[in-house]
Amino acid sequence: MALDGVVISNVVHELREILLNGRINKIAQPEKDELILTIKGQAREQYKLLLSSGAGLPLIYLTENTKQSPMTAPNFCMLLRKHLSSARILDIYQPGLERIINMKIEHLDELGDLRIKYLIIELMGKHSNIIFCDEDMTIIDSIKRINQFVSSVREVLPGRPYFIPATTEKYDPLTMDYETFQATILRKPIPLGKALYTTLTGISPLLANEICCRASLDAELPANTISESIGLHLFKNFDRFMEDIKAAAFTPNIVSKDGTPVEFSSVTLTCYANHEVTPFKSVSSMLETYYSSKDAVTRIRQKSADLRKVVSNAIDRTSKKYDLQLKQLKDTDKRDKFKIYGELITTYGYGLEPGAKVLTTINYYDNEEISIPLDPTLTPMENAKFYFEKYGKLKRTFDALTNHIEETKSELLHLESIRTSLDIAVQEEDLKELKQELMEYGYIKFKQEEKSRQPGKKQTPKKGSKSKPFHYISSDGYHIYIGRNNFQNDELTFQFAEGGDWWFHAKKIAGSHVIVKAGGNELPDNTYEEAARLAAYYSSARDSKKVEIDYTLKKNVKKPAGGKPGFVVYYTNYSMVTETDISGITQIE
Repeated sequence: MALDGVVISNVVHELREILLNGRINKIAQPEKDELILTIKGQAREQYKLLLSSGAGLPLIYLTENTKQSPMTAPNFCMLLRKHLSSARILDIYQPGLERIINMKIEHLDELGDLRIKYLIIELMGKHSNIIFCDEDMTIIDSIKRINQFVSSVREVLPGRPYFIPATTEKYDPLTMDYETFQATILRKPIPLGKALYTTLTGISPLLANEICCRASLDAELPANTISESIGLHLFKNFDRFMEDIKAAAFTPNIVSKDGTPVEFSSVTLTCYANHEVTPFKSVSSMLETYYSSKDAVTRIRQKSADLRKVVSNAIDRTSKKYDLQLKQLKDTDKRDKFKIYGELITTYGYGLEPGAKVLTTINYYDNEEISIPLDPTLTPMENAKFYFEKYGKLKRTFDALTNHIEETKSELLHLESIRTSLDIAVQEEDLKELKQELMEYGYIKFKQEEKSRQPGKKQTPKKGSKSKPFHYISSDGYHIYIGRNNFQNDELTFQFAEGGDWWFHAKKIAGSHVIVKAGGNELPDNTYEEAARLAAYYSSARDSKKVEIDYTLKKNVKKPAGGKPGFVVYYTNYSMVTETDISGITQIE
């Protein structure tokens, strides 16, 4: 879902229509790799143009949103303000179908003479950059400086000449003829789709698959195996595709499945004919709509990275401890055997000769013959005492380990539930509450305290959840609530829900508590199924196709004494297997 050459072409077409001959009023740099230019158009309307060279989200689009700028403007922003304040945009163009936009800008220098500058926006994934050049394309500066130690292909430093790095064996699709198409693409022993996007500049795998789809060809078919007639058919479809681009016949749209964006493009994607398609009037609104949601998810992921690391490390550590305890517990399996050895020696050892190495007798527990190893230097009673002591030691180990294993298992389940809560977090408030839970149980130190805390042990009184639970309404009109974290799960189940409401949870795995407000009524089958799907989706098995769900009346759910947040027990329940697809269930903001 990255920007390709066709989407860039659409952006350039839109910017030319709106911003040509406009003047740059303001320049802001809210992020280290992002600019916002405020431009007054010919109709004296103001537009905001966002330029981002972020490695994860390189962007360019018109927006109405603003971002807070730092108190002190960065050096690159100050440089642009010096040269480009009140400057006029003479031209906006794209070299070929490269993922590059050039803005030709006219301004007055210190002496009042007209000068030409170029602002070049390169939207190439991790190689994205915003470069400021003078009229002879010498670099004045860039938002990211690239030296020889970072790139051996091209330095992006003040005083260096600007050039587009040569694209090895790539051709401009806008000027491609059939002979070149046949010689360069149709002779490659690789899948047809790959042959297209590795040979043509600006063509993404998505567009390559679309071109093959329009020609009714499998993109996985080896390019060098298709006949000349089929190759000509493919070229004609490709040529028609490129003619639409040249004619600026763009149709910006987002393709979704079950409400989740799958792809976006500036052309109609026939290869996604069975998906939901949302058309947009402008490419800027398409990009802003898609990337605003993606940016929100990315931001939450970035902000939760430290918490994820804490939880992941704690899970690894606790899992190793749990496995070791289980191994130690297995080693105590012989305890009852040693007890029987001691009893049999005590019962039958009186007939042993001094120095005997083994006692062979009948085990009166199963009437089977048994041979018991003896230490010939010990008396029969001393051998019996030895085995009783081994039994006692293993019995004490077994009893202690049984308790420790239960505690470790509980701690592991608690950590896995926190990890699941991190996966479903959509707000910064969610992260604050999860961090609070990790601090209260000793996985993160409180800032005001220097002493270390014991992981898994509660340190301070619990605090209530501040965020609101997820809220859905079933197709039958019943309200369904889902906890965002363990504290909220407890609040939903034991404070919000009533005895006659229904409680759902993924079976034996971490997940959210799901409450259906029944209002004293018997729930329709559809509501049961929808609540179960929500419980499956908001669980650690949300990526699975099928999940088993337990459900019962809330009155059957109990909180064990000393139980960790979100941990409950129940002994009367029903179960069903359901999917994790929640499309069609209405969410209430």
